Amino acid sequence: MNYLISIVGLVVVIALALIVSNDRKKVKIKPILVMIVVQLLLAGLLLNTHFGLILIKGIAEVFNKLLEYANEGVSFVFGGIANEGQAPFFLGVLLPIVFISVLIGIFQHLKILPFLMKGIGLLLSKINGMGKLESYNAVASAMVGQSEVFITVKKQLGALPPHRLYTLCASAMSTVSMSIVGAYMTMIEPKYVVTAIVVNLFGGFIISSIVNPYTVEASEDILEVQEEHKQSFFEMLGEYIMDGFKVAIIVGAMLIGFVGLMAAINHTFALLFGVSFQQLIGYIFAPVAIIMGVPLAESVQAGGIMATKLITNEFVAMMDLMKVAPTMSERTLGIISVFLVSFANFSSIGIIAGAVKGLNEKQGNVVARFGLKLLYGATLVSVLSGVIVSFVL
Repeated sequence: MNYLISIVGLVVVIALALIVSNDRKKVKIKPILVMIVVQLLLAGLLLNTHFGLILIKGIAEVFNKLLEYANEGVSFVFGGIANEGQAPFFLGVLLPIVFISVLIGIFQHLKILPFLMKGIGLLLSKINGMGKLESYNAVASAMVGQSEVFITVKKQLGALPPHRLYTLCASAMSTVSMSIVGAYMTMIEPKYVVTAIVVNLFGGFIISSIVNPYTVEASEDILEVQEEHKQSFFEMLGEYIMDGFKVAIIVGAMLIGFVGLMAAINHTFALLFGVSFQQLIGYIFAPVAIIMGVPLAESVQAGGIMATKLITNEFVAMMDLMKVAPTMSERTLGIISVFLVSFANFSSIGIIAGAVKGLNEKQGNVVARFGLKLLYGATLVSVLSGVIVSFVL
């Protein structure tokens, strides 16, 4: 029965993606089927071995160490403003983007990132049937984060048409940053975090290739836009430092607006209908939880947690999950845990649009226009990941 529900869930997710597809006739069936099989194999492997867990933990520790170095600089400038153990979101999360930006600039200057773009992009593009840039961007999003990743392709942003820009943004919203993987592992089981990271990578390609199908010509598959003049090392450092700071400021401003707006909507619904918008969405998500393989008796509770993640963020939802985890079945816990490991929520629209706008104002406006469709697709990626995991639990 569980397999039947999972199959139905898979069909429903694909159908929901087809409903908003830009051109159903251009959807490539073979790469999608191949990627679904790859997802199933990887999910089975990662949930039954320690290899993937060890690999992801090692990468996460590297990025956590980098953030420690970044915080040295933040503390030097802003030391004394924050209470011990209570660093504001802007200081603890956004300002380290500046340091990450510097590292990205160095790797770009040394031609290390362009080399990785070509290698990883070529490998994944053979599987997903998409461009090398899109394939690289998905991996880079998981390594450096949804806002920092656009710094790695900032030279290409201005040359991208809207349909390719959508795919890049969808990848950024469907993955999570390695720098916070360790934090996730303190709230939910590490094996589900690892599985979600890998499965989401291919899920992003699957949904994007249905919602936004296109073929990238060789002449259009730009991996590096040539600079007009070669920068010195210190010129490059200055440019990337300012780019990183600009991204941090704009992302912070967008977050203030979006999070405040959602709080106002929740309060208004509570006054008018006696139930918050967040709670209402929870009931709506119950059927989605069911097609993901969650037992009927736990569907409303699971749907509420899923809605919390959509309306607020994954951290709030994970804390809610921790409170009820002892009362949940292992199957439900695994499915919902995997669903939560992504940046698919309303505030991410602001983060991604703000990050792109900080680097290229015109393209940032383009991203803002397809923001809701971006969130719809990224949410389908999370649902798809939950369905895939339900096959092997």
